[in-house]
Amino acid sequence: MSTCTTASLHLDEPLAGTAATARTWLLLEQPGPWGAKALTSSHLDPALGRALEAAAAGTGVRIALIRRPGRHADFGPPAERQVYAAHTTPGNVWLHNATTCDPEQLLNLDFTALGVGDHHTFDAALGGRPHTGGPLALVCTNGKRDRCCALLGRPLAAELAASGVDGAWEVTHLGGHRFSPTLLVLPYGYAYGRAEAHAVKEILQGVQEGRVVTEGCRGNSAWERPGQAAELAVRTAAREYAANALSVVRTDGEAPRWEVTVAHTDGRVWRVVVARGASLPPRPESCGSALGSPARMDVVAVRELIPAALALPC
Repeated sequence: MSTCTTASLHLDEPLAGTAATARTWLLLEQPGPWGAKALTSSHLDPALGRALEAAAAGTGVRIALIRRPGRHADFGPPAERQVYAAHTTPGNVWLHNATTCDPEQLLNLDFTALGVGDHHTFDAALGGRPHTGGPLALVCTNGKRDRCCALLGRPLAAELAASGVDGAWEVTHLGGHRFSPTLLVLPYGYAYGRAEAHAVKEILQGVQEGRVVTEGCRGNSAWERPGQAAELAVRTAAREYAANALSVVRTDGEAPRWEVTVAHTDGRVWRVVVARGASLPPRPESCGSALGSPARMDVVAVRELIPAALALPC
């Protein structure tokens, strides 16, 4: 059976620079079936879903629904739901959790503050607290958006849960169906494609040790897509895998070519040239869609800048 995933894999489409963008993730547990636009087509009150979408628009907060891996029969609304908020910008990375019996409490959040990394609004509105468990492994499984997410994502989520990964959840949408199974790991916010269970466990072990696994990585959701590709390129060139070591501090230019400045916490700086290209030959971006040429982020050059003090002649 030909799928968007098999086409992407066969054509060796690159993963870097394809992650969804969000500085802050807000995750609400919602068991049962999900529709294509899950906030308004699940068993969550669609009026609440629309209100949450409006509240988060333009704030840097991305809202998604989560559920535990397994069968998703409808047993009515849960008495208590898990809620998570995570900020992914290096230097202010955090993951907090809460429980609620009334998801309308999420409308009490200051989404602007949440988007810039202020966790106090989450803690005050929902009784949130720092998450003391392991990292979250969020696997996209929403077959109503693309069948590959269900066919490939659900077995991965189930395998992770069965092997004792307590932070394994199914999530509604991470983008990039053709890279299924897709995975987002919090708190650091790195997304992965074509994920396999053994690789996910290595990624999660890395998170616990404060490092990033770059193999299969799509990028950090804190950055726009040119920045995602640039940061991963610097990690590879410098062999730097500490999670909080690098930040995208500036992006100059506009499509289809950018110069991205990536800085290290030790003072080193790199200038990375990123060009937007078209993936050829044409392939489906999702199952059932017309053939297209998805945008790709190609790193043209990586150059470490010499600090002015060191560049002066003797």
